[in-house]
Amino acid sequence: MSGKEGSGGFRKRKHDNFPHGQRREEKENVNPSSPLMTSFKSFQLELDTRHDKYERLVKLSRDITIESKRTIFLLHRYISAPNGEEVLNESEIKLDAVRRKIKQVAQELIGEDMYQFHRAISPGLQEYIEAVSFQYFIKTRSLISVEEINKQLIFTAEDREETTNVTSSSQDKQPHTWSLKVTPVDYLLGVADLTGELMRLCISSVGNGDIDTPFELSQFLRQIYDGFTFIGNTGPYEVSKKLYTLKQSLAKVENACYTLKVRGSEIPKHMLADVFSTKTELIDQEEGLS
Repeated sequence: MSGKEGSGGFRKRKHDNFPHGQRREEKENVNPSSPLMTSFKSFQLELDTRHDKYERLVKLSRDITIESKRTIFLLHRYISAPNGEEVLNESEIKLDAVRRKIKQVAQELIGEDMYQFHRAISPGLQEYIEAVSFQYFIKTRSLISVEEINKQLIFTAEDREETTNVTSSSQDKQPHTWSLKVTPVDYLLGVADLTGELMRLCISSVGNGDIDTPFELSQFLRQIYDGFTFIGNTGPYEVSKKLYTLKQSLAKVENACYTLKVRGSEIPKHMLADVFSTKTELIDQEEGLS
C-alpha cells in the first residue's frame, strides 16, 4: 500500500490534510468587497440577467408558435368556406398579433447578439414563416421571399418623454425602430414545413371537387424540391433532414395527380378524398417498412 493511500485503501484528497476548522476560518476571512469577489458578483449578475432573458424569449417563441399554428388551421378553411376573403382577413388579424409578439422579441434583443439567443426564438420564427408563406401562397400562388418577410418585421413606435419646463416645440416624440431579421436557415426550414401544409391543401381541395389545384401544387412543390436539392448535404443539418419530409409531401401530391389523370373519370368526386387518404396511408406504411 502506497503512502498516499489510507488504511482503507482509498487515496486521500489534498484538502484532507487541512483541519476543517482551518478551512472554516479561511471562508470567514474572505473580504466580500475585494476586487475578486466584486468581479465574481458582476459575473453572477450578468449570467442571471442573460438566463432570465433567454427564458422570456423561449416563452415568447412558444406563444408565436401557438398563434401561428392557429392561423394555419384557419387558412385550411379557405377552400371550404363560403366567403374566402373573410378567412384571409381573419388570418391577417391573427398574423398581426403574432408580429406584435415578434416585436417584443426584437425589443428584448436590443444591444444583444441575436445568434446567442437564436435557439430560443428559432422554433417560433419557423412557424411564423410557415404561416405567412401559406397565406401568401393562397393569395398569389407564389412563394414569399425572405426580403418581404423581413420588411414585415420592421416595427416603429413613438416613445413620448414627459419633461418639466419644456416647450411644445422641443422634442416630445422620439421615433424608435425595432427590427428582427429572419436568418436564411429559418427561412428554409419554414418553407420546408410549408410543403406539408400544401400537401394537406391538395387533398382537401380534391375533396371539395377542385381538380386543378393538385396539378398546380404539384408543379410548385417540384420547384421547391429542385431548389432544396441544389443545397443537398452542403447546407445545415436541419435543412438536409427536412428534405426527406419534403420528398414525402411531393410524392403524395404527385400520386394524387396520377390518380386524377388516370382514374379521375372513374371515381366519383365525393369519393376522391377517401381514395387519396387511403393511398397516402399506404405510402406511409411502405416508407416506414423501407
